Amino acid sequence: MATKVKEGVNAVDGCEAVLYQVQETLPPEVLEKMGAPPKPDLPIIAANDLLDADGILFGAPTRFGMIPAQVKSFLDTTGGLWAQGSLVGKPAGIFFSTATQGAGQETTALTFVTQLAHHGMIFVPTGYISPAQQSRLDVVVGGSAYGAGTFAGSDGSRQPSEDELIRAYDQGKSFAAIAKKLSV
Repeated sequence: MATKVKEGVNAVDGCEAVLYQVQETLPPEVLEKMGAPPKPDLPIIAANDLLDADGILFGAPTRFGMIPAQVKSFLDTTGGLWAQGSLVGKPAGIFFSTATQGAGQETTALTFVTQLAHHGMIFVPTGYISPAQQSRLDVVVGGSAYGAGTFAGSDGSRQPSEDELIRAYDQGKSFAAIAKKLSV
């Protein structure tokens, strides 16, 4: 999903997406017992990295209907930015994955908005920018008006469908166009 979002951002003239990951908080032996996949070869984000962006799209899995502890742990490091008002007015959005339908795609987005609100960031939802993909009932399609989404399956083995990847690309492109307008 993140790669497709990045492609969408990069499709807007003058915009360039940079992918990061948050620091893992679980010990390697716990991750192994959980059957967690290996981490991607991406830099670990630091709070001050947010200052360099004209807009921020956060990608997060869902854990019990909200962002996982690792993402919350990262957000907890942004207190200094909050105290200085450093992110006020910066556009932000979210895309997400859940294990199954009804596992919290919308609650993850809605509870994430509180993080953005405390920083004074401007939440940029997708709305229904990809109606052909979002309104299908003949296949399972993740996402909502809050952002692109996918269903990973309870074991994490399901990959995003073509419809979900189209929505991810569209979210990146739409978000970048808005962030570009706001950064002028």
